[in-house]
Amino acid sequence: MFTSQEIIETINMVKQSNLDIRTITVGINLFDCSSDIPQRFIDNVRKKIIKYAGNLKNVANEIEDMFGLPIVNRRVALTPISLLTFSYSYEDLLKVALAIDETAKELEVDLIGGYSAAVHKSYDENTKKFISSIPDALASTDRLCSSVDVGTTRSGINLDVIAHLGFIIKEIAQKTKDKDSFGCARFVVFANAPDDNPFMAGAFHGTGEGDCSINVGISGPGVVKRALEEKKDASIDEIYETIKKMAFKVTRAGQLVLQYASKKLQIPAGIVDLSLAPTPKVGDSIAEILEEIGVEKVGGYGTTFALALLNDAVKKGGSMAASFTGGLSGAFIPVSEDSGMVKAVEAGALSIEKLEAMTSVCSVGLDMIVVPGDVEAEVISAMIADEIAIGVYNNKTTAVRVIPAYGKKEGDEVNFGGLLGRAKVMNINRNSPKRLIERGGRVPPPIISLRN
Repeated sequence: MFTSQEIIETINMVKQSNLDIRTITVGINLFDCSSDIPQRFIDNVRKKIIKYAGNLKNVANEIEDMFGLPIVNRRVALTPISLLTFSYSYEDLLKVALAIDETAKELEVDLIGGYSAAVHKSYDENTKKFISSIPDALASTDRLCSSVDVGTTRSGINLDVIAHLGFIIKEIAQKTKDKDSFGCARFVVFANAPDDNPFMAGAFHGTGEGDCSINVGISGPGVVKRALEEKKDASIDEIYETIKKMAFKVTRAGQLVLQYASKKLQIPAGIVDLSLAPTPKVGDSIAEILEEIGVEKVGGYGTTFALALLNDAVKKGGSMAASFTGGLSGAFIPVSEDSGMVKAVEAGALSIEKLEAMTSVCSVGLDMIVVPGDVEAEVISAMIADEIAIGVYNNKTTAVRVIPAYGKKEGDEVNFGGLLGRAKVMNINRNSPKRLIERGGRVPPPIISLRN
């Protein structure tokens, strides 16, 4: 039950601190849609998406009107399509992608995820065919999102797939060059991908999930920053406790939306993702929180410490406010989506190497980073390998969403608009990792995977 005081607090956080619900995501299991006949599969998928997400827009609008709480995105996550299309031709895979995208447009769903594959072990020919279709699938759609899981702490790291993905990302960039290689913003590479993540581009409905569920992703960097502005002279433990309290309040808002949406859509409630997700708005920035904690400029010494404190406090505070938490849960650091991060890059304070260090203690990884369009595919693969290693060897989720902006060089700017914001093209280390990447093979799991 929610008290009237909690609802009033939620309204005040919306008005004063840019609080919003980043996404309501309906997860849909497609195993009962499977068919050896592609068109039959497409028809089945379309019917099931309409069945469970057909009223998503109206319910989200109703919640906004009732609670005055903005819901930024309405999204759908599907069972990984690669699991259901082994026998399909390349052309059939593209028909599936287009049909899913068209259904999302019809229902006014902002993004739809699940054009995905998990290949942390073997890399068979059917999966290669599926991954090879991703550039054309993203280039011919507007709302479809794609992901590939290339490593887990239990299974190790698949370097064969990582080597291929460097070329795949370059191809996506080339095929969407008329939009500053925007297609790359709808593709992410994971380690230890969660089954119930409501955030794009990595959302899919995991194989352990039910027939359907509804998950909510919250946002609220502005709420935390505003609270810390009143703690200028506080000790670090007081800062920690303040973040926990604010995370609790923000997560309660997410739980309120989850319960109401579940009831109205008649879909089982899933999880609240506790992640603090920034937007390009000033005052809605993870970077600004870190600077409020005491770092002069994000990227300077102390940044990783401040981020670790923030991430842990968010998890601890938020976990007590919801029946079930999951997804990524913590603090996001997507460069182009965070105005403070963009300023730090422009000031020369924040580098890719520092971002990589920060990802060891936050919720995701190298996210929405724009690099020169002429970067070699092997360099992208090596960036992925580094980040996946952090996830696998530390038993946490990590990811890479990198955009080699076609025709752009270091210092140029790209502007994606909306939630994805703008970013400067960042400097990269040009030393070649080609010899490493071309070795291929699979790295065994770390010893920590044997503890349980």
